[in-house]
Amino acid sequence: MYAVIKTGGKQYRVAAGEKLKIEQIPADVGAEITLDQVLMVGEGESVKIGAPVVAGAKVTATVIAHGRGPKVKIFKMRRRKHYQKHQGHRQNYTEIQISGIAG
Repeated sequence: MYAVIKTGGKQYRVAAGEKLKIEQIPADVGAEITLDQVLMVGEGESVKIGAPVVAGAKVTATVIAHGRGPKVKIFKMRRRKHYQKHQGHRQNYTEIQISGIAG
């Protein structure tokens, strides 16, 4: 059984037992969270597609860790104008493990 969920403005295809990194959410490590924006649920040949979400479908997950992603370097330059700008960014994330799909 698998599902397509929406969190942090992105969509993820998940199945039970998978680990995945999503945009940071305010939850403690070890806490059970419920993701209720389920766009699609599939099991074998049967597929339920929501409009926009599947009614009554939920995905439960456990928060494993919080962290920061790799540094992304931003470099802007205007040639011949003596303008250079260096900037860096590290995005925060939450690592979760999918424990079950109901729907």
